[in-house]
Amino acid sequence: MSLAASSLSRSPLGVCSWSLQVKSVPELVRLTETLGTKNVQVACGDPHHASWQECDTMALAARATDLNFTGAMIGFPGEDYTTPDHIKRTGGFGDPATRAERLETLKWALERTRALNLKHLMLHAGFIPEPGDPARTAMLDTLRTAAQMAADKDITLAFETGQETADLLRLTLDELKCPNLKVNFDPANMLLYDMGDPIRAVRILGKDIVSVHLKDAKRPLVKGQWGEEVRLGEGEVNIPAFLKALADIEFDGPLNVEREVGDQKGRMLDVAHGLSLVNKLLERE
Repeated sequence: MSLAASSLSRSPLGVCSWSLQVKSVPELVRLTETLGTKNVQVACGDPHHASWQECDTMALAARATDLNFTGAMIGFPGEDYTTPDHIKRTGGFGDPATRAERLETLKWALERTRALNLKHLMLHAGFIPEPGDPARTAMLDTLRTAAQMAADKDITLAFETGQETADLLRLTLDELKCPNLKVNFDPANMLLYDMGDPIRAVRILGKDIVSVHLKDAKRPLVKGQWGEEVRLGEGEVNIPAFLKALADIEFDGPLNVEREVGDQKGRMLDVAHGLSLVNKLLERE
């Protein structure tokens, strides 16, 4: 079966709003028109991550457009991506000292997600301790709290891949047993963090993948350093094989091209390249 005849034929292909470095809803509309897509995974817009000039009226402004928002994304103040070690210490709910504050940020993001009339909120959970680590119980308790907060708003939380192996994320989701905890799959992150084979990870996490970031990368050359993010199709993900793996698990959710390096002009060119590549692979052009 060709990709065009697979479940991916139903997948909306779009872009992550923060990849375009937009500051306002009108700018988002203008740039997505240039790219030829109306499908967007949108940053919630906390003051420290992809903020919006519209502030509290952002959701109202966004709903007034004809864009198709497929989900929302939240980052936390204080997350530091300088090195993998920095984000291990500062990412998501990993640091007990910031958990209460970040649950408050999550509460705000859930309200923004509801205001956008969306059902899915993506985030990095933070580095999840392995079984046997004494820090694991408290971390999982925090993730259960986050899941319940989202469930109370009828929202699915999707943890983004990369900061742990697929095996550990699978084990954690199975242990948590929260039906509204799912996966936002980013194959490049698994390479950037050097956390395993993204194609194998699709098979492990398949039933819980609800959204995909289309991004490419090369593994780090030195342990403890970042890998290199590159244009879609020019890294080590193997995008045709990745899309086939998604088709094999009958994924039909949103596919969003993401680019997190370069200036706005360069990102626009790279996102346009990514959209064109995927459209060709899906035989849409």
